[in-house]
Amino acid sequence: LPWTKRRIRNELDEKRDAMVRDAEAEWNELLDDAAKTEAQTHLFLPKRTSDRDGILTLLTEWSRKERELWEGGRASGAIYHGNEKFHEFLGKAYGLFSVANPLHPDLFPYVRKTEGEVVAMMIHLFRGRTSRDDDDDGGCCGTLTSGGTESILLACKAHRDRARDLRGIASPEIVAPTTVHAAFQKAAHYFGMRLILVDVDERTGLVDVDDVRRNMTRNTVLVAGSAPNFPHGIIDPIRELSELARERGVGFHSDCCLGGMILPFVERLQADGRLDDVASRPDDDVDVIPPYDFRLPGVTSLSADMHKYGYAPKGASCVMYSSEELRRYQYFVSIDWTGGIYASPTLAGSRPGGISVATWAGMVHLGEEGYLELTEGIIRTARAIREGI
Repeated sequence: LPWTKRRIRNELDEKRDAMVRDAEAEWNELLDDAAKTEAQTHLFLPKRTSDRDGILTLLTEWSRKERELWEGGRASGAIYHGNEKFHEFLGKAYGLFSVANPLHPDLFPYVRKTEGEVVAMMIHLFRGRTSRDDDDDGGCCGTLTSGGTESILLACKAHRDRARDLRGIASPEIVAPTTVHAAFQKAAHYFGMRLILVDVDERTGLVDVDDVRRNMTRNTVLVAGSAPNFPHGIIDPIRELSELARERGVGFHSDCCLGGMILPFVERLQADGRLDDVASRPDDDVDVIPPYDFRLPGVTSLSADMHKYGYAPKGASCVMYSSEELRRYQYFVSIDWTGGIYASPTLAGSRPGGISVATWAGMVHLGEEGYLELTEGIIRTARAIREGI
C-alpha cells in the first residue's frame, strides 16, 4: 500500500540520518581539542599566506596522532604494512613525481614506463605469462586504476560494451555469489546492468555452480567470483565458475582485490616447503589453493589491489584482461570535442603519477623475496591466532 511504503521510507530516512549524526559525532571525538578550535579550522581560504613550516609541523602532529590509532595492531582492512621507513621511502618516491599526470605521457614518459612495468609484473604474478623468460604474455594486458572498486567497474563496463557490440544485448546481467564485493552493485547501478546474486552454502560459504547456471540467461554478459571474498576470506570455485562462463560464451571476472596478492606467494612458499610446519590438519584441505587466475582459460578479467597486500600507497589497483580486444571496450575516446581529441583508459582523466611511481618503487624494492617474507609472516600469524582460538 502507498501509505505503508511512505511510512517505511520515512522511518528508514530517520534511522539513516541518526546513523550519520552518530558517526560524525564519533569521528569528531577522535580529534584533539586543538583541532576543533577556530585557529585550526579552515572553512574558507585564509586571507593571507600561511607559513610552510608551521603547516608541516601541524601535519606532522596530526600524522603522529593518526598513527596511534592503528599502530597497536587493532585496525582491520586499512593498514597493510606498518614499517615507518618503508612508508617514508614510498613518500619520497611519490614526492619526486607529485606534479606528474599520466594523462600526458609526452610530458611524463617515466611515469608511463613505471605504469607499464607494474602492469607487466602483475600479469606475471597472475600467470598471464608462462615464465619470467617468456616475452609472450599470452595476450594479457591491463591498466592501473585508483582501487579495487574502479577495477571492478571497468571490467563490468568492458564486458557490457563488448556484449552490446557483438551480441546486441541491451539488458545486460551479471551473475555472482552474494559474497562478491559491493563494487559489483555499484557497477550495476552506474552502468544500467542487472546484478543477480546467488546464495552461498551456510556451512561452507561456497556458491553452488549449478545455482549459478540456473540463474544465467541469454542476457548474461559476466559471471564473477572472488579469490578470496571480503566478508569471509573464502575463495570461490573459480575453476568451475569460469568454465561455466566459457561454455556459455560469456566473460568471467576473478576478483582478487583483497588477498589476491598473497595467493601467488603462498603457493611459492608451499612449493618450497617453507610452510610445512604450520600446515593444517591432515584431514583439512584449507591449505590447498585452487586456481584463480589466467591459468584458467575461462578467466577473461581479473582485479588485484597493490595498495593492500602489495603494500603500495593508497590508490593503486590493477585490472587485467585476457586480451587486448576486450580491454578496448574499457576505453573512452572522443574525437569530436571542441578541445581536440580526448581519450582516457580508465574512469579518471587526470591521475596522480606519484602513486604509480611509488607503487613501482615499492614492488621493485620488495621483490619476490620481500613479498615471500611478508606473506610467510602473515600466514604464520594467522595460524597462531587460529590455534589460540
